[in-house]
Amino acid sequence: MHIRQIVFAVVLLGALVRFGPATAEDGFPAAEWQRVSPAELGWSGTELAQARSFSDQIRSSAVVIVQHGKVVAEWGNTTKPMEVASIRKSLLGALIGIAVSDHLIDLDSTLGKLGIDDNPPGLTEIEKGATVRELLEARSGVYHAALYETPGNAKMRPPRGSHLPGSFWYYNNWDFNALGTIYEHATGTGIFQALDQKIAKPIGMQDYRPQDGSYIRGEASIHPAYEIRMSARDLARFALLYLHKGNWAGHQIVPQEWVEESTRSHSKASPLPGYGYLWWIGFLGGAVAPTVALPEGSFLAQGAGGQYALVVPALDLIVVHRVDRDTPFTEPSFRSIGRLFWLILKAEGYDPGPDASLTAATGERPTGETLAAKFRGKTISFGPKLRNGPLTMQFEPDGRMTYPHWDEAFGPAAGTWTAADDKLCILNPDARRRCYLPVLNGERVELFDQLGVMQIDGVALRQ
Repeated sequence: MHIRQIVFAVVLLGALVRFGPATAEDGFPAAEWQRVSPAELGWSGTELAQARSFSDQIRSSAVVIVQHGKVVAEWGNTTKPMEVASIRKSLLGALIGIAVSDHLIDLDSTLGKLGIDDNPPGLTEIEKGATVRELLEARSGVYHAALYETPGNAKMRPPRGSHLPGSFWYYNNWDFNALGTIYEHATGTGIFQALDQKIAKPIGMQDYRPQDGSYIRGEASIHPAYEIRMSARDLARFALLYLHKGNWAGHQIVPQEWVEESTRSHSKASPLPGYGYLWWIGFLGGAVAPTVALPEGSFLAQGAGGQYALVVPALDLIVVHRVDRDTPFTEPSFRSIGRLFWLILKAEGYDPGPDASLTAATGERPTGETLAAKFRGKTISFGPKLRNGPLTMQFEPDGRMTYPHWDEAFGPAAGTWTAADDKLCILNPDARRRCYLPVLNGERVELFDQLGVMQIDGVALRQ
């Protein structure tokens, strides 16, 4: 054999060894996920069953739990590509990181330099000064109408020109959609094809195909939204890629520095505590009531309708939760998802904080007229650590609800209250009726929802 052929063969063999099929022993799945019994990894089967039962109550479509690269538990339809909603942004973020590494995108380029504009009224010169980095952080200051945003987000959108680029965080679909345009212009490749070539195939996604993506276009903006469908088990592979800082079985798919920068909090955010580059950092704290205490360094991708990919590096753990929006569904609340995470972490053996469930509550549980008498004329204070806290609700003797100190982000500052069917019910002008199961400990007032998850941890103010 010619010496050049020998050298080539050696190099090829080395590449196959380094980039060959992953194995579970490496902490990565091969063509199929390897499954392990929870007991082998020290999980409590009883507590894991409680997590699954609660998941059924909130009507989860699929859950995948992965630790050390192996599936500890899974249920539901984990193979169906479902709409990921805003998890699309985290997927695009990985592609942008690769393009930055390839010197195709400069994070400090401005919209003006890149020729980014929009339908009339187009961007102002100040708005065109926003950088790619500021779009990734959701701090562009561009409040043009956008596609694929929820009515709530559209209502909360700040007025045009109200904040300079980089000065204010707002979860802004215009930023995220414009990033899709910027990526495609810079690389000359469509998002769905790039996702297939640069991420899905290299990490062995089993169900994703480029045709699982579609563009949403409309009159509001020239920048389309990029809807993506992905199965729970493929989303778990993507989360595992980020758990390993962009490395897959020795192959650096996404630059490590990019993953670290993306999953570091750049802004205080809402409803979750922090925001990086298209990733959320941490989870709901205990400002209103306890939920779950995640280990330091945890981060997640999140989408409307109940789409979550939680990454917990401290435990080498991933939790994927999906809701199939192709069928009639009810979106689980943040507090319900927090409860599910709490149950899963408890089953793992980690201490996720206090048990904020009705089952664990102790104290008086008033019913009937006694319940009404306990709240009539009382003022409840809660959320002392909130931005505008503490907030107060006053239960007027005539059945009105008044709010001496309130933040309308929590709902309208008006309403009525009643005690019905042994529940404390509040009706707001938006016709939303919220009923709670109260537990009283002296001046302490805990309000639980129908699933037994604590919603408010407050105190009754003395009259």
